[in-house]
Amino acid sequence: MKSIQTLHLARNPFICDCNLRWLAEYLHKNPIETSGARCDTPKRMQRRRIESLRDEKYKCVEEFRTRYAGDCLIDAACPSGCSCDGTRVDCSRRGLKDIPKDIPLYTTELILNDNDIGKIKSDGLFGRLPNLIKLDLRRNQVTGIEENAFEGASKLAELQLSGNKMREVHNKMFIGLHNLKILSLSSNEITCVMPGSFDYLTTLHTLDLVSNPFVCNCHLAWFSEWLRKRDLTAASPKCAGPETVRDVPIHELPQHEFKCLSENDQGCLGDNYCPPKCTCTGTIVRCSRAKLTEIPRGIPPETSELYLDVNEIQTIQANRISHLKALTRLDLSNNQIGFLSNFTFSNLSKLSQLILSYNKLQCIDRDALAGLKSLRIISLHGNDISMIPEGAFTDLHSITHLAIGGNPLYCDCNLQWLSDWVKRDYVEPGIARCAEPASMRDKLLLTAPASFFQCKEKVADDILSKCNACYKSPCLNQGVCEPLPERQYQCRCTPGYHGKHCEFMIDACYGNPCRNSGTCKLLEEGRFSCECAPGYTGDRCEINIDDCLSHKCENNATCVDLIQAYECRCLPGFQGEYCQTKTPFCAGEYNPCLNGARCLDHFSHYTCECAPGFSGDNCTVNVDDCVNHMCQNGGVCVDGINDYTCKCEGDFVGKFCEIAPFVAMMYPQTSPCQHHDCKNGICFQPQDSNDYVCKCAPGYSGKRCEYLTSLSFMHNTSFVELEPLRTKPEANVTIVFSTTQDNGVLMYDGQANDCHFAVELFKGRIRVSYDVGNYPVSTMYSFEMVTDGKYHTVELLAIRKNFTLRVDHGLARSIINEGSREYLRLLSPMYVGGVPSDPGQEAFSHWHLRNLTSFNGCMKALWINHKQVDFTNAARTQKITPGCAILQDEEVMEEEKPYVATSTSSMLQIIRDQHEIMQHPAHHEVMQHQSALSDDDDDEEEEDESEDPCSQHQCAQGSTCVPRRPGEYSCKCQPGYSGKYCETAPTCNKVQTREFYQENGCKSRKPIKMARCEGGCGTSCCRARKTKRRKVRLICGNGSQYTKDIEIVRKCACTKKCY
Repeated sequence: MKSIQTLHLARNPFICDCNLRWLAEYLHKNPIETSGARCDTPKRMQRRRIESLRDEKYKCVEEFRTRYAGDCLIDAACPSGCSCDGTRVDCSRRGLKDIPKDIPLYTTELILNDNDIGKIKSDGLFGRLPNLIKLDLRRNQVTGIEENAFEGASKLAELQLSGNKMREVHNKMFIGLHNLKILSLSSNEITCVMPGSFDYLTTLHTLDLVSNPFVCNCHLAWFSEWLRKRDLTAASPKCAGPETVRDVPIHELPQHEFKCLSENDQGCLGDNYCPPKCTCTGTIVRCSRAKLTEIPRGIPPETSELYLDVNEIQTIQANRISHLKALTRLDLSNNQIGFLSNFTFSNLSKLSQLILSYNKLQCIDRDALAGLKSLRIISLHGNDISMIPEGAFTDLHSITHLAIGGNPLYCDCNLQWLSDWVKRDYVEPGIARCAEPASMRDKLLLTAPASFFQCKEKVADDILSKCNACYKSPCLNQGVCEPLPERQYQCRCTPGYHGKHCEFMIDACYGNPCRNSGTCKLLEEGRFSCECAPGYTGDRCEINIDDCLSHKCENNATCVDLIQAYECRCLPGFQGEYCQTKTPFCAGEYNPCLNGARCLDHFSHYTCECAPGFSGDNCTVNVDDCVNHMCQNGGVCVDGINDYTCKCEGDFVGKFCEIAPFVAMMYPQTSPCQHHDCKNGICFQPQDSNDYVCKCAPGYSGKRCEYLTSLSFMHNTSFVELEPLRTKPEANVTIVFSTTQDNGVLMYDGQANDCHFAVELFKGRIRVSYDVGNYPVSTMYSFEMVTDGKYHTVELLAIRKNFTLRVDHGLARSIINEGSREYLRLLSPMYVGGVPSDPGQEAFSHWHLRNLTSFNGCMKALWINHKQVDFTNAARTQKITPGCAILQDEEVMEEEKPYVATSTSSMLQIIRDQHEIMQHPAHHEVMQHQSALSDDDDDEEEEDESEDPCSQHQCAQGSTCVPRRPGEYSCKCQPGYSGKYCETAPTCNKVQTREFYQENGCKSRKPIKMARCEGGCGTSCCRARKTKRRKVRLICGNGSQYTKDIEIVRKCACTKKCY
């Protein structure tokens, strides 16, 4: 615009920093701006005219936020309530309950200490902070870190988490922190560390775990050795228990000292833990009728309903339930509970229903129910309660119903307060009756006048002793009884006596000098003898009688003396009680070789011939394929099975991270990426192209990465909610998924007492339940097993009463829900990958589903009625992650063929054939169809049954005919072909060259035989299909030399992956 004479720029929010200096210089030389354009920011430049400011006034004070303002890209402002200094963002002491979402991209140091943050969520936040180096979360309320929460924070080098409330460290907390060097977890409540928790932290050199109550049982033995090997003993934590190893540094404790003395010695439980003998469905935990003698450990903290009824629990251990902040219903009915101690439920502020009926309750301490401000219903019916202290119900502000009938209430003046209390709001329905004294017998608590509650008689000893264990003086020989919490007591004995009740005199048998359970018998003053248990002899029963003197061990076995018995320890190759039988190595259960190894029997021993990738005696060791890896540019090698992958640093890509990143902000002004519209990915300009393509983030697809088409389900409460399934004229569903979990919901839509459509994994197979409203329901199972971790395709077709299932393009199988109703009519939402708690319980109780566990794995694609589902349009999602990057191994050099949904016409033919086979309308057995479905493409609209436009198509070169509008079709070409009928062949080929290789001013010693890919590929790109790595020595101008690995093109082909 060399001839421009007038320029109007007013009323624009100009950022007058160094990026706008060029405009001021231009207007000084060419005074053509006449509208009075003024600065909007920064504050020091506000309202000042652009052309009147000197060049030195244009400074980049906010250099990080406005660094790319010249490219029209402005970073987020400093979060509200926080302060920003350079790249340091300080949000400390702000009372935050969650990490702010609007943290600027330039942030390298994020300070969040002294807030109320409760959990670090896996919401992708740290993946959006590519420059973050330090994260300070000290002195918060952090109780846990969700799996993959730090995925994408590849530059994070320091993580401060001290002074929080974490109880354990599990092995998926720190995934993605490949460059973490300093990790502080001191002053938490950590009792255990799960094996493999720090395997991802390959550069860690400082680990602070001091001031944590570690339980040094058998589950922590690995940690001692790990600390020594990694030389991380400088800030080593100490054991807090058991008592024998208290205050011993973990790294100094030998491995044999880490012992588990009972089944209660548990390790880390993890996020998806469900206690033994219990079932966990969503946030509901059921442990009913499990013969439990105590409340189980490790109940999930998100539990909303807990059922512990019909067990043998005797005491309520407050520490087992105090972490259940979301608990609303607790059922402890039909147990053996005898008392309620003070502050048992004080942390359960949301509890609204407490059921304690039909126990053996005799005593309720005054503050036993303290803190239950949300409690509406409490049932104490059918216990042995006689007296309740005044003030026991003070905190029950929300109470609407008190069930206290079936108790022998002692209605004297001490219980008058309770009668007045229930009369005030009528919270007791008039069932509770007095049992004593005689004058009050059978009178209702609700209606008895207050004047009747009088203290005229002496209260019976067995009533007073219910809350005072010392009332009946259990201590003998003038011992003094001292009451203890939870209705316990201890006896302080007079001199000369000992025992729980001071029942024993201190004599020659004091302390039982007899060993091995021998019984001490007093002979006379100062003398005793020992009566030995069977198998022992000696003055103190110290000698174990040798039972090996007449043993029956064979084949040179060794006899080991036991107590009144012996054991034969066999030589290798023999077994049996007396080692009389030759061990059949390699047969059935005696084959110890794992991971596909071959077992060889050598009579006295065996050997295993391991499959590639494994080693060890039983082929249990995965060979480290990263020893000689080829990852470049800082990529981290991740070991696989006979293979490895490279986890790339920053934006590097490629199998070996050999492809340099393309950052949109570094493109020149003429690049088409300057104004791209990629939604969920990065802009990429292919070589020799004037256009750009969008390289999508995991899970996203489409020309602009605008569709979310694949998901990972990683939690047992994950699900996606979609609109109801349309079933007229038919419903056609295709699912492509991968999983290793045998059970899980794939899809469900239905009403509780009416029709439904359910697809789930059950014991490794596909289970289908189909009911259009014709009783009984129709059910079938796939013959194929689909939980091997590979991708499987499940095709489902519902036409009226008919339902057809096909797995992996195999044989189709059908069922008919015969009856008067024709169509499946669905009005409720359809759920994918799992079901929420309430509709899930309804489906489970009506046998629509066999289990309520969410699908765990990758759902790579989902088609419903010929359209691929875009999950961004879902009504609701819970605990899902875009893409399948964590679960799959993507090949870089190979072109992935898109899945083509099955056409309705081929499925219709199967239904017709199936219907002819069915001889009786009421026949509901599963049948196997004898012909496979065809693979016709039908991606756009439903096919016209009367005329198939593809019947006489002209598509060439192996292309696929795709029906469009009635009478029309298009050709879907193979990669590289083009033209209306795909008649134009690709011209992509390899062109050989011989030239010097140059890089950074250095070049090879001699010309190298190389090649490049040239030619056309239609809408695809001509790229290297096969390459070979070669080492080349480069000589620089200053005389230095170095060796470089370069890729030599061996074969070219057409591919849609244009990078």
